[in-house]
Amino acid sequence: MSEPKNSKYQIGLPLILCIGLAGGVLIGASLTTNTASDEIGTDVQKFREVLSLIKTEYVDETKTDELVDDAIQHMLAKLDPHSAYIPARERQEANEDLRGNFEGIGIEFSIFQDTLVVVAALSGGPSEAVGLRTGDRIVKVNGENIAGVGLRNSEVTKKLKGPKGTEVKIEVVRRNSSHPIAFNIIRDKIPQFSVDASYMVNDKVGYIKVSRFSQTTYSEFRQAMDKLKKEGMTKLVLDLQGNPGGYMNQAIDLADDFLPAGEKIVFTNGKDTRYNSDAMSSAKGEFETGDLIVLVNEGSASASEIVAGALQDNDRALIVGRRSYGKGLVQSPFDLNDGSELRLTISRYYTPSGRSIQKPYDDNQQYSRDIAERFRHGEFFHADSIKFNDSLKYLTMNGRTVYGGGGIMPDYFVPLDTTLNSPYLNALFNSNSFQEYAFNYALENKANLEKLGFKEFYHGFKVTDSMYSSLVEVGKRNNVKPDWNDLNKNKMVFEIFLKANIARRVWGSESFYPIFNETNEILQQALQLFDRIPERSKM
Repeated sequence: MSEPKNSKYQIGLPLILCIGLAGGVLIGASLTTNTASDEIGTDVQKFREVLSLIKTEYVDETKTDELVDDAIQHMLAKLDPHSAYIPARERQEANEDLRGNFEGIGIEFSIFQDTLVVVAALSGGPSEAVGLRTGDRIVKVNGENIAGVGLRNSEVTKKLKGPKGTEVKIEVVRRNSSHPIAFNIIRDKIPQFSVDASYMVNDKVGYIKVSRFSQTTYSEFRQAMDKLKKEGMTKLVLDLQGNPGGYMNQAIDLADDFLPAGEKIVFTNGKDTRYNSDAMSSAKGEFETGDLIVLVNEGSASASEIVAGALQDNDRALIVGRRSYGKGLVQSPFDLNDGSELRLTISRYYTPSGRSIQKPYDDNQQYSRDIAERFRHGEFFHADSIKFNDSLKYLTMNGRTVYGGGGIMPDYFVPLDTTLNSPYLNALFNSNSFQEYAFNYALENKANLEKLGFKEFYHGFKVTDSMYSSLVEVGKRNNVKPDWNDLNKNKMVFEIFLKANIARRVWGSESFYPIFNETNEILQQALQLFDRIPERSKM
């Protein structure tokens, strides 16, 4: 039987690597233990004695709670890369991305020229309800000046987020208004979406981008599927690139939609048999025969690998892209008495053919450098640079060879396209100059752009030389040295990124991806590969 909807198996926050790629953390049902086993009694007593001596005899004043936190972190580092300790003060924020909502005032914001700017008041949120507008500059929060003081994104989050029902007072400076405007906003639950985009690429092919697996992912996915089917979709591209993971049951439900009843999706094995489980597909699937391609890359981890592995092993989809992250350890959250949380690895998960996707972790430093090492060794560019262990060879339902030992290797490899790399574009993004220019252009030209309409904008809008000059000026104000040689060499990329970011500010995120995906080389190649889908999926 498939895993129940209320399962609490999860995949947690991403492990951020040195080159900005993420791997998910798979975690399971919350469990608590009331008694320690006799075998660890002596060790616990020793730790208690040392802590007591430090508290009473050590020459300097110490914070023993911090020492305990550090000791736990060090102890877990000896186990595996994904067991983790979350102090009570960090627990709510650590789980926010997975819940599918957070509590706050409901704005999308950015910091332009050291000023907090409202990019959008989220639909249905408390900021929209009181009349906050796109372009409003927030200068005070609860009487404290926040403009021109070197504000960081993390500080904004601390000031504006808070429990539902609590109040925050802000002052904003609005364009064409001579005086600051005060707002009292009552915080509320703000939904976060994990399906970033769903649209028709052409008359038959639909596209869905899933950024993570939160509590609401499957319901969001179903809504996207229903919409695309009404628009004539008979083939689907499911984009899991960069998806670090999320709730395991959401991944199982999503995979179930593509498989007939009775197919294995994933199974887990642990030292304790209560952590063993089998997830099988049900009869509920609503896209069991349509052509399906799944996109993955080195940032696709854990729950994403469950979906990709299940569909590959059952010969249900063509997997396109680059080798996925390689995260196949299951954690379970244990509540500690002080409100902190221990996420302890309790089992491994396996794809239907029996593959463990977990890459080796004997050396934690090497583990953390794995993605960078793949890049250095050329794996991002040449499929034949990847060496497989014949002892980890497995067969799909139709007898195709697949390998375990670290990530999902796609059926069709797409190398990283370095021609899209622009150091100047990266500098403009990192300084927020690119976002600032696109935001201001959309704000100043919104009426004309809306009159033009997205379809005409998508097909006919051209970025002018004067727009490039204005972008360069914004960069100069933010201490980015102009590089016209780079800009002229990469004008196609600059234009796509500018158009996509302007469209997002006028028509929302759904308008961003159709334009941005012109640079998505894995998607562009996948669209030519529907004739290579495994035969079983066409039954």
